[in-house]
Amino acid sequence: MNNVDVNEQENTQVDMENKEVSEETTEATESTSEDEELEKDDKLPFPNARVVRLMRESLDNHKQIKSIVKKEMNLFLGSIVKTICRKMNDFEYSYVDYGMFKQSIETFENIQTIELEKIRIIKALDKIKADCDVLTNDVERKFHT
Repeated sequence: MNNVDVNEQENTQVDMENKEVSEETTEATESTSEDEELEKDDKLPFPNARVVRLMRESLDNHKQIKSIVKKEMNLFLGSIVKTICRKMNDFEYSYVDYGMFKQSIETFENIQTIELEKIRIIKALDKIKADCDVLTNDVERKFHT
C-alpha cells in the first residue's frame, strides 16, 4: 500500500508539472501569435517584437502588456519619426546633418524640463491661492461683525 501511495503522489506531481509546462507553452504561443498578427495585419512602422522588448526593459517584470498597447506604442513611435523628419525637411539644404537632427528633436528632449516647469508653476499658483484665502479670511474677520 505504501508503494501505491508513493506512485500516486509521483503521478500527481508529474501531471502538475506537465500542466504547468503546457500552460507556459500556450501563453508563449498566444503572445507570439499576437505579435505576428499585429505585424502582418497593421503594417506597423517598426518590428513589433523590438518595440515590445524596449518596453519590457523599462516596465516592471510582473506587468503584462496588452496587445493594443503594443500596437499603439509602435504607431506612436512611427508618428514621432514622421514629425522629426518633417522638421528636418524644413531645412533648405539637400542633406540632413547632426545639427539639424538635434534641432528637430529638441522638443522631445525638453519634455522633462517642461514637466518640471509645469509642477513649479502649479506650486506657485497654489501658494498664491493660499495667500488669497488668508487675505479673504482677514477681510471677513475685520469687516464682518
